[in-house]
Amino acid sequence: MKRPVQAALLLLSGLGLLQAALFSDLYLRYVKAGMKPLLIASGIILLGLGAAQAWTAFRKAPHEGEHPPPRVAWLLFLPALSLLLWAPPSLGAYTAARETPRATAADVSDADFDPLPATSPLPLTLGDFTHRVQEDHTRAIEKRTVLMTGFATPAAKGDGWDLTRLIINCCAADAQSVKVRMYGHPAPKPNTWVTVTGTWHPHGTLGTASAEVALDVRTLKKVPRPTNSYMDALLPG
Repeated sequence: MKRPVQAALLLLSGLGLLQAALFSDLYLRYVKAGMKPLLIASGIILLGLGAAQAWTAFRKAPHEGEHPPPRVAWLLFLPALSLLLWAPPSLGAYTAARETPRATAADVSDADFDPLPATSPLPLTLGDFTHRVQEDHTRAIEKRTVLMTGFATPAAKGDGWDLTRLIINCCAADAQSVKVRMYGHPAPKPNTWVTVTGTWHPHGTLGTASAEVALDVRTLKKVPRPTNSYMDALLPG
């Protein structure tokens, strides 16, 4: 590949990384927030390498025997251009519908659960609700009105639909889903972010693995997608 083409590819890649991590929050569609400094550093390094390559190409005559890059090599520009011109969307219902929900931790004692505040509705993450339903032998969640936020995913089987969150350890490639089945309200369009309130759907024995992780929905409100959507976290405010 000729030096000017190499320089252009390095410069575009560096600009793409900085556009995603320094000048916007696009990087949160692909990696955890903690990766931001590394992405910015990588972008600066790529810009430096691209500038050095361009300076070398400008100062030196083309090497003999240098050939134009094969057509397939131009495909290397697509990832860099996509960050600058069109960033792929975050993972959503399509991915979640094909993911097995995360298993809850085993052998959790009642002492590991803090007392629930008297707030009603009670804000909970999907993971906290799951643990309370299947592992809290004190049945503290029984008849409590809870509030949870996530995006709608069509149910793989059975009735209802799933309120979902995707969680990543490093990047979008290792995403895992947390789901709570919703009953009593028509399913929103897939990927619609909503806040719901309701009570545990009584099926199985509460506080054991036989309890269904499900909610009888009382209210539903559409909300904007969080900037950092790969977290099972409460919305601010």
